[in-house]
Amino acid sequence: MPEISRFYGIIVRMYFADHNPPHFHAYYGDASVEIDIVRLAVMAGEFPPRALALVLEWAALHQAELVALFNTAQQNQPIHKIDPLP
Repeated sequence: MPEISRFYGIIVRMYFADHNPPHFHAYYGDASVEIDIVRLAVMAGEFPPRALALVLEWAALHQAELVALFNTAQQNQPIHKIDPLP
């Protein structure tokens, strides 16, 4: 699963040919979460509140790019990295 961003100890990844709705996976230590890109909501998993807030802030900043990247990954095409939070 390709890494698309990394910031503040959080790793964001996206699977190729993954199921809908468009989403990404985030990891922080032993915690993991799936985030719905369109709704900017947790689909599955648990995350520490502060880490979740950072992930959602990042996703809001890059929402259109994340949707496009998900569509690219659905077609098993190479995907690029997205800038982290500053």
